[in-house]
Amino acid sequence: MSRCELSGKGPVVKNLVSHSNIKTKFKAQPNVQYKQLFSNTLNRSVRLQIATSTIRTLEHNGGFDTYILNALDKNLSKRALEVKNKIKHALSRKKSAPKAAKAEKVAKTPGKTAKKGAN
Repeated sequence: MSRCELSGKGPVVKNLVSHSNIKTKFKAQPNVQYKQLFSNTLNRSVRLQIATSTIRTLEHNGGFDTYILNALDKNLSKRALEVKNKIKHALSRKKSAPKAAKAEKVAKTPGKTAKKGAN
């Protein structure tokens, strides 16, 4: 059974209704494809099994990184959750790196003191 790793879309049971109103149950499968999605934060590609409707949603929401960060954890597969956690970790490292570099620069400059309340 195919299932989208980002949106959680899976097969659904539907009724085929004939002209004479006879209802026959059938299973509708989502259009799931293996695709490589590029993560700007990780600077590498990630291969996931995603539905074609999810590809359109990715492009509408501004890319893979923003989509996966805003997605609910219950909809994501284990592999997609690992990628999401890696992206979060990489973003937290990028945010903390400029602050650490700024603190080192202030500490190295002789004769200058840091102002109160300045970060």
